[in-house]
Amino acid sequence: MYLITGAHGQLGQSLHSLLGDRGLYVDRDVLDIGDAAQVESFLRQHRPECLINCAAYTAVDKAESDRDAAAQANAAGPANLAKVAGLLQIPLIHVSTDYVFDGTACRPYREDDVPCPQSVYGQTKLAGERAVLQYAETAAVVRTAWLYSVTGNNFVKTMRRLGRERDTIRVVADQVGTPTYAPDLAAALLSLVDLMKPGTREIYHYTNEGVCSWYDFAVAIMELSGLPCKAEPICSEEYPTSAQRPAYSVLDKSKIRSLLPQGIPYWRNSLKQCLQLLESNE
Repeated sequence: MYLITGAHGQLGQSLHSLLGDRGLYVDRDVLDIGDAAQVESFLRQHRPECLINCAAYTAVDKAESDRDAAAQANAAGPANLAKVAGLLQIPLIHVSTDYVFDGTACRPYREDDVPCPQSVYGQTKLAGERAVLQYAETAAVVRTAWLYSVTGNNFVKTMRRLGRERDTIRVVADQVGTPTYAPDLAAALLSLVDLMKPGTREIYHYTNEGVCSWYDFAVAIMELSGLPCKAEPICSEEYPTSAQRPAYSVLDKSKIRSLLPQGIPYWRNSLKQCLQLLESNE
């Protein structure tokens, strides 16, 4: 039995779709990972064969003024899970983020590149990574980026809504990365479970294949949705935010690509799948 924390989120729901009744799905209403005593009691009671932690504080801008809450979910929570998982010898997969990097690189970031987060969100996520690698006996930290799916709030659904409401939208064109379709990431995480060797702790990078800016992503969403709304490129300075985003956060996936039997889909192909599902659900 797999234990999935953060089960109400996009990735948690994607894992639920793949695992079905092979998983135990919990969110904060059932298990508060920030509560060390509750974590120990829950894991000792259920003894999952693997734990996949999708729980996180993801309100990037709000985290700048809400550091304690972000740290509780992104740093203390993973530490609590890792300590008990280590004691009980439960393999732990922990999902992290491209925001652990400062975005100043000129090539895709590798797993062994030195992190330098520029936001509270990135700093707390990095602290969570380090706790997992320190305390868990068997662990995989998987960094991802620009996550979206048919559920929850995300860039794809926002762009589709705005594309129906407006003739033009302005989208940042100087932040470059790669979108990640949650079902693709979920499948990759489940493949990793079978590849984790007892006593090893690894970091992996996973996004869809390819590179684009947020502007490119928005243009593709409008085009593939058949919406006439025109996207106009702007600079980050024209769209100020509380938290600093990485200007370049493309992740090198060579390590995980060599392991995955299913390969990694190109971002536009996965976007098409998501849009087709969204349209069929409307």
